Amino acid sequence: MRRLTLRQFRVFEAVARNLSFSRAAEELHLSQPAVSMQIKGIETILGLPLTEQLGKKIFLTEAGREVLHASRAITARLDDLQANLAQLQGIDSGRLNLAVTSTVNAVATGILVRFRGRHPGVAIHLGVSNRESVLEQLAANRIDIAIMGQVPDGLELEATGFMDNPLVAVAPPDHPLAQKKKVSLRELATESFLVREAGSGTRAAMTRFFAEKGLELASSMEMSSNEAIKQAVQAGLGLAILSLQTLEMELALKRLAVLEVEGFPIMRHWYVVHRTDKRLSPAAQAFKQFVLAGASAKPARRS
Repeated sequence: MRRLTLRQFRVFEAVARNLSFSRAAEELHLSQPAVSMQIKGIETILGLPLTEQLGKKIFLTEAGREVLHASRAITARLDDLQANLAQLQGIDSGRLNLAVTSTVNAVATGILVRFRGRHPGVAIHLGVSNRESVLEQLAANRIDIAIMGQVPDGLELEATGFMDNPLVAVAPPDHPLAQKKKVSLRELATESFLVREAGSGTRAAMTRFFAEKGLELASSMEMSSNEAIKQAVQAGLGLAILSLQTLEMELALKRLAVLEVEGFPIMRHWYVVHRTDKRLSPAAQAFKQFVLAGASAKPARRS
């Protein structure tokens, strides 16, 4: 059986609305024979007449009223679809699935506040986890964009650096090393350190840095969040290496002190990351551009 076309439905709706072939033709900018041909085509497919003429007036048959009801439902659904797609094409609607590493969460929160101020209609889902988990989400295509530090080679990811992320050594203000103007790496390595869990980018960066110097840090305790580590350092349980951008409040209140260590800070960068084969939605593309527009570090691309 042949199927009715959207064009046929639209022509029939015009005829049913005007109850006139000539007025329908005028409305659709078609000739009257063309309109009549479309209606006859529908009647041929269905095997039933849709209109009947009594004197000079046209009326819908029972079959015509059924077709009109179905036609209105179909065209309404199509109009809704077009409206929804038009919204998705705009950057002031749609959804952004974002993941950030826990270290960058404070920076990312500030970025999101400013982005929402400019695009309040975008629905944002934010996940916070360690580097390993964020990479897994990227690989599984469960997120649009990630903001993270260290980006490994060999993965199909596009990463653009947008901000410096210096790692510094911190201690309680009354610690002996906090009183020194210059601390050697070897001296620092004799201390016990509070470290993030395996899979953390900060832990990987500090381990790699000291390994390159032929040194190995002694860890006294492993913790799953920067906040827990900062509190433990304040309590005197050990030293730590953390992102300077996460220490604003503790330094202002003099609860922690940054040590003057040779070779420090360990300079890293924050990256905005997505799969190379990811087709970013308008909302995701707008967010990426928003992040990069405020970049303070020279962009560095890796794929």
